[in-house]
Amino acid sequence: MSTSNEIEKVQLLIIGSGPAGYTAAIYAARADLHPVLYQGLQPGGQLMITTEVENYPGYPEGVMGPKMMAEFEEQAKRMGADIRWGYATQVDFSSQPYKVQIDEEKWIEANAVIISTGASAKWLGIPKEEQLASTGGGVSACAVCDGAFFRGKEVAIVGAGDTACEEAMYLSKLCSKVHMLIRKDKMRASKVMQERVLATGNIQVYWDTVIDEIIAEERIQSLNVKNNATEVITNIPVSALFVAIGHTPNSDIFKPFIDMDETGYIITKPGSTKTNIEGIFASGDVQDKTYRQAVTAAGSGCMAALDAERYLSEKGLH
Repeated sequence: MSTSNEIEKVQLLIIGSGPAGYTAAIYAARADLHPVLYQGLQPGGQLMITTEVENYPGYPEGVMGPKMMAEFEEQAKRMGADIRWGYATQVDFSSQPYKVQIDEEKWIEANAVIISTGASAKWLGIPKEEQLASTGGGVSACAVCDGAFFRGKEVAIVGAGDTACEEAMYLSKLCSKVHMLIRKDKMRASKVMQERVLATGNIQVYWDTVIDEIIAEERIQSLNVKNNATEVITNIPVSALFVAIGHTPNSDIFKPFIDMDETGYIITKPGSTKTNIEGIFASGDVQDKTYRQAVTAAGSGCMAALDAERYLSEKGLH
């Protein structure tokens, strides 16, 4: 193209490159939609900070998260998807074709857009936490993903909402003991979830408690926890720490145009990936706060590609 300000026109633009984005690209490329996919700030998404994935079908021995995402990308490329480095920085969905700005400079016009920008786990912000999460050192933001690695061991979980309670219950069935750390003197979780947790023999709840320090070399060995009321510090030996304080969907740039819930998850029409704007679809963790698994994200990426293909055909654009 002659100038950097010239607008590139594409049939289908996919924003994001986790299991949802790559699966959408595989299906869209096979349907001859010539999809262009921009990988975003973290190509491969949350699975790039997951060490081993044991629960994705088709990998009987398990697979490293980054290797799995490299294979998703390879498959999308082999089908003919145009996979690019780049980050969507601004959008204009006010009229068709839809406009998306990449890296604050280049604009792309697309007849249809699939948003698969994912969600980012919230961390506590304490030393060693994110480093141990990215190296398989025993810190995780997903009990369902990683709990099975700590079968029969003592673990800790931080969080006070329904998700934290659900994850504590899940861990209690696998682990010998679950130390549940609650920052305040009460939980945010629903009454029924609180009652279940408190009635479970191997979950010990610590009220008014925060983590003072993670004791770890390559792997987590114990936690120093502080009681906010008494200032007393206690050491708890654990093999893992699960952080369950929520996720932030990566949806800010779409806010002026796309309907979202109060926490920023994109609202899709039931049984579909359609948003409030025709021709714009959302798949994966940016619209799924319930399941948040690689396999469900991939499934919704497939749905988004099929929805986009039908839309483009009906409009006579494909």
